[in-house]
Formats: sequence, C-alpha cells, structure tokens
Amino acid sequence: MQPKTNSIFSVAVLVAALGYFVDIYDLLLFGIIRVQSLTSMGLTPEQVTTSGESILSWQMSGLLLGGILWGVIGDKKGRLSVLFGSIILYSLANIANGFVQTVEQYAAIRFIAGLGLAGELGAGITLVAELTPKEKRGIATSLVAGIGLTGAVVAFIIKENFHWRTCYFIGGGLGLALLLLRISVFESGMFNEVKKQNVQRGNFFMFFTNGDRFKRYLLSILLGVPTWFVIGILVTFSKEFAKHFGITEPVDSGKAIMFAYAAISVGDIVVGLVSQWLRSRKKALFVFYGITIFFIILFFTALWNGSASALYWICAGMGFGTGFWAIFITMGAEQFGTNLRATAATTIPNMVRGLLALAILPVFQFLRGIEGIGYVKGGIYTAVIFMVIAIVAAAFTKETFGKDLNFVEE
Repeated sequence: MQPKTNSIFSVAVLVAALGYFVDIYDLLLFGIIRVQSLTSMGLTPEQVTTSGESILSWQMSGLLLGGILWGVIGDKKGRLSVLFGSIILYSLANIANGFVQTVEQYAAIRFIAGLGLAGELGAGITLVAELTPKEKRGIATSLVAGIGLTGAVVAFIIKENFHWRTCYFIGGGLGLALLLLRISVFESGMFNEVKKQNVQRGNFFMFFTNGDRFKRYLLSILLGVPTWFVIGILVTFSKEFAKHFGITEPVDSGKAIMFAYAAISVGDIVVGLVSQWLRSRKKALFVFYGITIFFIILFFTALWNGSASALYWICAGMGFGTGFWAIFITMGAEQFGTNLRATAATTIPNMVRGLLALAILPVFQFLRGIEGIGYVKGGIYTAVIFMVIAIVAAAFTKETFGKDLNFVEE
C-alpha cells in the first residue's frame, strides 16, 4: 500500500489544489464574463439575463451528469483516471468556447465543459483524504479548496485585461499545462487494496439500495445547497438585484464573484482549522451556516439605495460564510467506504451544483413570478427555504471527524 504522507503539503495536495484552481477558473468564468460575452453577441439586457440563466442551467446540468460519470470511473478505474480524463475534457471544451457564435453553441459547449469540470474536485478530495493521516485530513482538504478557489480571483483579473474569448483560451491552456504535473501523483493505496477484494466498486445505484446509505447520501447533498444559492443566485445575478435595491452605480457581477470567491478561499482554510480546533465537522459547519445567514440578511436589508462597494463587500461576507465547501465534501467522502468513496465525493458536490438548475433557480423563478412577491422577496423566500433544508440535514448527519476510512460498503 502507498504510505500516507506525514505532511499536509504533499504532492497530492499541491496537484489537487492546482487542479481545483483551474476547475474554479473555468467553472466561474461564464458568470464573470456573462454580460460582456452575451452583449458582444448582440443580446439585449433582458436577453442577457434570460439567456444567461439558460446557459448557466446547461452548465450545471453537465456537472450533474458528469458527477455520476466521473464518480463511477473513479471507483472502477482509479482516482487518477478521473484527474487526467476530466481535465482534458473541460480544457478542450473551454478552448472551443472561445469560438462560439450563438447562444445555442454557447449552451452546448458549457454543457460539455460542465461534464468535464464535474470530476476534478471529488477525485482530488478523495485522493488527498486517502493519502493523508486522519488527524490532518480536514486541514489538507481545506488547503486544496482554499488554494483552488483563488481561481475565481485570477479569472476576474484575466477578464479585466483580455477579450472574453481569450479568457476561455487561457483557461483551456492552463488545464492542459497542468496535465504535466499529474504524472508525479501516486494512486491511492486504499483503492489499490480494494481492487484486490471481491466487492462492487463505483456502483452508483448502491446509494439507493440501502436505507441507511441513501439517507447518508441525501443528507450529504443537502448540506451544500446554501453555497450554490448564494453563488448561483445572489452573487451571479447581483447586477440584477442591485437594480431592484435602487443602487445607481454600475455593478459588475464578475467583480462580485471575484470578491465572493476571494473570501470563500479564506473561509475554506479557516473552516478546516475551526473543525480541527472543535474536533468536529458538524460544529464547524453550523458556525459557517450562521455566518452565511448573517450576511444574507445584510444583503437583503442593508443595500437599499446603497453603493456598489457595499454590495461587493457583503458578497465577500456571504462568500466567507459559504467557505464550508471543502468540509462539506470531506464529510461526504468520509461517510462512505473506499469502493464508493470517489463516486460519493464526486457526485455529491455536483448534485448540489445540479440542484441550481433543477431546484434552486426554478424555485427562485417561480416565487419571483408570483404577483406581490417580485425579484427581491423571491430571493428572500428562496434563501429561507434552502437554509432551513441545509440546517435540518446537518442536524441529522453523523459526525465524521477522525473517522478511519479503510472500510468498504457491502
């Protein structure tokens, strides 16, 4: 068996972090250049909003399906197979995105990019979790997410200095360059041991054939919904919310995303330290839920006739609060045996991302369309619904801090 490293600063952590960096750059690039790219294609401001929602939904649907595909491959063929295959797919898709001419082409390529992007984080977190001692696992996975999430900041900086098509070319090039680093990473020893056993590996349907396992899986998914409500609705469409708040200054949704993700990257490192200090994943999660709720309340109460800078800073506060992403995925990985762990860790975050298209955005669109509710109240009611769901899910989720991962699902 490949020995576990005594350092959290291992090659696996570095390569997983850089992979997630490129992943986040490409994942959020559309949100950052949405207005610029769609406007240059001749769309009206109203079409920029509606077509933007549609393209985002296609991308998130790709993530949902890709999560299942790469998760199964990760448990059947190995974690490294996913790390190589997924980055090739989304890198080539992002290069293709630089050539799109119509909204339909844009949506189709973002769907393919979503398929590729789905594999990166789950496989990386699984590999790091299995190669790192359990006492340092939370910090190691938080470092992966914390470093990786700065990809959003770089995406905004690139957007400010290059044409939107060039931004996609750069993202694709970064991904292909990262392939060279992947050669130095070892496969998980736990996975190599499980390959020798007579157990099912990567059977996605096993999540639904056992009551306790299905409960663990469903709760693991619901823990993460506040993240993509905040990012997918409040931050991505902050320009539209600003108009309803009466903010007269120009608001750049890309800048809001940059502020949010800069703070998320800090939050993801801090939550790992808090989890270590409290010796509990759940307690750390509840602390960050509280921070998220506080800044969501500020978003809907303190920005009326406010300023663009205040909006950006509140987006940063919400971002810091939703910096529990790494812990949430680590909890998902720790809930399941080695023969299903990559499938769990890869599908869980992508189910959450997919819920943006399947549940979060449709609920928001439905509520804001009801007479007497409108855009802002629709956002408030959507926030209440999905925060309550996440809190209830966390209350029923088992603690996984310090759990031994060397077991299988029967």
